[in-house]
Amino acid sequence: MQALQHQDSNTSFRFWGGDLMAAYGGEPVKHIKDLAFMGFVEVVANLRTILTNIKLCKSDLLKFQPDALILIDYPGFNMRIAEFAKANGIPVHYYISPQVWAWKQNRVHKLKKTVDFMYCILPFEKDFYKKFEMEVDYVGHPLVDAIQKFRSAASLETDFRKKHNLSERPILALLPGSRLQEIKKKLPLMLGAANAFSDMEIVIAAAPNIEAKVYLDIAKNIPIQIIPNQAYEVLNNAYAAMVTSGTATLETALFHVPQVVCYKGNPISVAIARRLVKIDYISLVNLIMNKEVVKELIQSELTEKNIIEHLGPLIETSKKREILLTAYNELEAILGGGGASEKVAGLIFERTKQ
Repeated sequence: MQALQHQDSNTSFRFWGGDLMAAYGGEPVKHIKDLAFMGFVEVVANLRTILTNIKLCKSDLLKFQPDALILIDYPGFNMRIAEFAKANGIPVHYYISPQVWAWKQNRVHKLKKTVDFMYCILPFEKDFYKKFEMEVDYVGHPLVDAIQKFRSAASLETDFRKKHNLSERPILALLPGSRLQEIKKKLPLMLGAANAFSDMEIVIAAAPNIEAKVYLDIAKNIPIQIIPNQAYEVLNNAYAAMVTSGTATLETALFHVPQVVCYKGNPISVAIARRLVKIDYISLVNLIMNKEVVKELIQSELTEKNIIEHLGPLIETSKKREILLTAYNELEAILGGGGASEKVAGLIFERTKQ
């Protein structure tokens, strides 16, 4: 979340977010690590912290009195703040739409009342909102820019394999997520399946907040390479991957790495989600393409046997691998040429000046 304030010809901003925002010279109020809770059970367990942060954010908005409030994703928190800001005469810009198309579609009516400008990153969202007579801007997906920028810089880097003491064998990338609980659920199954591909180099794209010992204890005697906080470097050199559902599935596709999507969560949270969610797929790749492009293994379907069965043909030089890579090209074409965040910035400043 950002709040912009004009001071004569200058613009200042305060933000609730991560380290990336700090690099642009804004005034930090709260770090995202203190705000992020995922899953129904997890949210309930941390409800007091969430409510305290919402109260603090409202107080901070009244004190700062911004010319524009920019909300980015994170609907559980941001939709409450949007309502408060609108009631207090603060223009609300929302970048990265809440996934109202997936569940609780009635939230669209609240968004129509509280959000002045919505900037969507998924192509089907514009038509979805149109059904509710809400005009939004489709700006493209910011991941396209991030990956294009990375690839340009990566071509200048030293050899990846030499840097990490890797062999010349094809790299099988494992992306088990960033939260300890999900890593403990999924990584044992991923590694068990990966062990079947003995002619490949098993590389774990490790989360920066998780100690290497966690991965090593789970791996036991399976030979692995752990590369923390360098998921793009890993994907840029990978031949195939097992990926936790979420943004990483789209990143993997944009790096043109054949993948199997893996998900195993809290049984109670998943049971609730299945009753509420109104979508056919959990991966962004399949949602955008509106068909099963990548295989999704969810809950009881996530077994070593199933991973091996669906990943095996993608590792071989096969028709399935060729079909998937062609679909990735189609996906890139749908997402467009990039510039999403720049488009949003331009629109916000133009509308703020009016």
